[in-house]
Amino acid sequence: MSEKIYTLEHIDPQTFYGPNNLNLTIVKSKFPKLQVVARGQEIKLFGDDASIQAFEQAMRHLEKVFLKNKELNEHMVLEALEGVVVEKSEDRSEKELVTTGDTLLIGTRGQQIKARTRNQVRMVNTAKKNDIIFAIGPAGTGKTYTAVAIAVLALKEREIRRIILTRPAVEAGENLGFLPGDLKDKIDPYLRPLYDALEDMIPNDKLKSMIESRTVEIAPLAFMRGRTLDNCYVILDEAQNSTDLQLKMFLTRMGPNAKLIITGDLTQVDLPRKQQSGLHRALRLLKNIKGIGMIQLDTDDVVRHRLVKEIVHAYDRDAECEKDSNDKS
Repeated sequence: MSEKIYTLEHIDPQTFYGPNNLNLTIVKSKFPKLQVVARGQEIKLFGDDASIQAFEQAMRHLEKVFLKNKELNEHMVLEALEGVVVEKSEDRSEKELVTTGDTLLIGTRGQQIKARTRNQVRMVNTAKKNDIIFAIGPAGTGKTYTAVAIAVLALKEREIRRIILTRPAVEAGENLGFLPGDLKDKIDPYLRPLYDALEDMIPNDKLKSMIESRTVEIAPLAFMRGRTLDNCYVILDEAQNSTDLQLKMFLTRMGPNAKLIITGDLTQVDLPRKQQSGLHRALRLLKNIKGIGMIQLDTDDVVRHRLVKEIVHAYDRDAECEKDSNDKS
């Protein structure tokens, strides 16, 4: 890894970076493998030589645009960068793609965390090439666990700075509203699977510190409204329990350097009968958009107890029989 300082000459950094550093954030989003730290006129760069050179080229071009127009805004930055060769996150070499059995992380108990099935491997590699992925499949296929592993790995490799995990707070047949405690106490039962996955991958003390500093954030889907999610990995779990409006709201929170993973099981919708799951429509509308990947996991990906696979098979067969019976009638 190389280190270099890029200096802005004869330019007011506050004006150049934009309000809340928006202009700089857009530039950084084009270089996901670089760590960029700006202090006044000095910008420290950490990464490979090719990425640093491409960043410097982009910055020199933006300086010319700024000096010519005496200003710089979001639209001007995006337009200027179109003509500059920048690093694209999807331009990863085949050597970086994982295969079945490759270790992604070492867990808190020293265990190797791997993509263990064909579709889990596809999920990891699709996430490397796309900014949004949908991972759909039955219970026990490792959707949530693999998604969290992808995000934790990206955080450790400094590709992003935060992880946000969210779920719709929908009761699966039980009423939790009577539970004592504050809002966090009432919400935590819905988010427990996300905590379980994180605790497997990040030591408790460190995880607690990361949650306190908001490097890791776990919140109900409703709390995403009105936010812009940037420089982070965002996982929406149990997306089949989000309504059409909720899922649209979530997808449109995406900032310049954000990546989203949406997981769900279309056979386990817990919404009230009159409400439609927004996941069906999202899969139909977004399937042909470049930069959005979709992975379908199946019973071959079940990695829980061996009986889970048989249970899923039994329910699938019964659903098919019921469908055939309804079609005939």
